[in-house]
Amino acid sequence: MMDNSFNPVRLLGILDSSEGVSTDSRTIRPGEIFFALKGDNFDGNAYAIDALRKGARFAVVDRRSRAADILAGGTEPDFSERYMLSDDTLQSLQELARLHRSRFDIPLILLTGTNGKTTTKELLRSVLSMRYDTLSTEGNLNNHIGLPLTLLRLGRDTRIAVIEAGANHPGEIAALASMAMPGYGLVTNVGIAHLEGFGSFEGVKKAKGELYDYLLETGGKAFLNADDPLLTGMASERPGLSVIRYGLAFQGAYAVHASGGEICMGLSLPEDITPDCACGAAGGRMLSVQTALAGDYNAANVMAAINVGLYFGVPLKDCLKAVGAYRPSNRRSQLVHTGRNTVILDAYNANPSSMRASIANFASLDVPDKIMVLGDMLELGAYSEEGHSMIVDMVSRMDFRVCCFVGREFARFRDKGDPRFVFFGNADAAAGYFAADPPSGATVLVKGSNGVGLSRIVDVL
Repeated sequence: MMDNSFNPVRLLGILDSSEGVSTDSRTIRPGEIFFALKGDNFDGNAYAIDALRKGARFAVVDRRSRAADILAGGTEPDFSERYMLSDDTLQSLQELARLHRSRFDIPLILLTGTNGKTTTKELLRSVLSMRYDTLSTEGNLNNHIGLPLTLLRLGRDTRIAVIEAGANHPGEIAALASMAMPGYGLVTNVGIAHLEGFGSFEGVKKAKGELYDYLLETGGKAFLNADDPLLTGMASERPGLSVIRYGLAFQGAYAVHASGGEICMGLSLPEDITPDCACGAAGGRMLSVQTALAGDYNAANVMAAINVGLYFGVPLKDCLKAVGAYRPSNRRSQLVHTGRNTVILDAYNANPSSMRASIANFASLDVPDKIMVLGDMLELGAYSEEGHSMIVDMVSRMDFRVCCFVGREFARFRDKGDPRFVFFGNADAAAGYFAADPPSGATVLVKGSNGVGLSRIVDVL
């Protein structure tokens, strides 16, 4: 009688002849392995039999589930050799992913940070793909579920991987690094975010530093923004950590600030730019690239991508070509022309540091008729009131026509008294405000946490 207990080595062999892995029975494709994950509001075990009926090659289910009883009971004889029983299906998914990852002797870059990690990941993929078959995280599948699913997409043609790691609790980056086994790491920055989980800014700093800790322990290398004193300080606190430095000031590059109505960022950099080298001799030839990224704060992200590309042998001309061709489409630093107005849409994530950067960049733009739509910054915990108050005070000192604040956290400051301020409890109410009196010829910054739903306001602008 076959032992149907979870066996990662056996399942690895099945993976090699499968069509991949899925955790969603609604979109399962024939030939895929289905992992029945269980969360607070869902239980994939309830859909495991359905997944097998839809053509799943195999299913991994909780041995305590009804699905396990059905499969072990023999009432579905066609599935008798197409399942394994696990004590923890998520842990089994992660175990399989780590085992699969260990078979690939390729460069793997693990990327984390408070702001800019997804944009940087997309830029890295664009640059590295100029020379290599590159695997990268899709969308923001960067957590304890998404990361192993990404690792399981490693294929025989993959030559380099860029894996994004997100976290909102201590220990998560360490766990993800242990699974991904990166030889290289990059922390974009450290700021105030997810304080509900991390407890304090020091907690955020320690959590992001878990990537440096892993690289130090395993002999890996960190791509380090030498312009960022916080990151350089974190690196220096870990004697022996091998770093590859980059940075605007460090390498003699600079953002071409928006002027004459130009909103997207340009970058000027020395022709002889070299990773880990403070290059760019005075009077040397400078090259330039125009990006489709709204916001000069993206300059560090672009510099990271160029330097990683150069380090792995992508010619500078190809790096610049890839950066110039990249078009954001994920509500991150995205420029949208609605027909009536120009919208800077940056409404996937928001925290005090990213909000300040977006507002400061917006203030620097040489464009008429500025309107701001700012949504709540979520997951700030006890720091929420102070963080939102700081943003309101910052905005009050700016030149603009109207600022629309959306959400309960910003609503605490209705009594600020600035006649240019309007407050709404949710995005639908704000959309109604603009639909009733639509602006025309304006430049609009839309910035807030994804959970506030600000992107729906763009439809009426």
